[in-house]
Amino acid sequence: MKILTQGFGATSGLIAIYIEHSPPMLEYKNLLSVQPLSLGEITVINQASGNGWRKIFNVYAKVLAQLHHSDHNFTNYDSWQTYRDECLLQSHSQEALLFSVPDLAAKQYHYHVIAGRTYAKKLFRDHIFTNSLVWLDEEFAVDPIHRLVVCPFLDYRQLSNIKINKLCDILRELD
Repeated sequence: MKILTQGFGATSGLIAIYIEHSPPMLEYKNLLSVQPLSLGEITVINQASGNGWRKIFNVYAKVLAQLHHSDHNFTNYDSWQTYRDECLLQSHSQEALLFSVPDLAAKQYHYHVIAGRTYAKKLFRDHIFTNSLVWLDEEFAVDPIHRLVVCPFLDYRQLSNIKINKLCDILRELD
């Protein structure tokens, strides 16, 4: 069965991060595909949807900055803030923020990250798509076969800088 992939960003690339809900805005309510954001669209989402979405985009950009993967175009930007404002989840990016079940068989992304333990457990309960997931602790799990990681949600309190470092270390170990 083909999985309908919905979200923001590139349709293939280095990393896809999965979260449960899209922004609470009418234009994103019924996404049928992965669509790139346009320049300034993150600011519009932040203004319309509140502080939680600002944190999601900020933490995502910080993950990419800390990962500093040689195959990712983040290396062309001088800070995570500049990357967030000029490239994150746009057509020329190499990442996606997805609101759908991971399609690991499609091999569209090098890394898959499910943000939020509760969301991950719900996905695993309702959609069995991996049998090789190992919990490292209460917050992180890894499936090395599919290069899949479960981490805390994209929020400063849950995915602090120390935990961003841990996430990036886990991702690097998957290569």
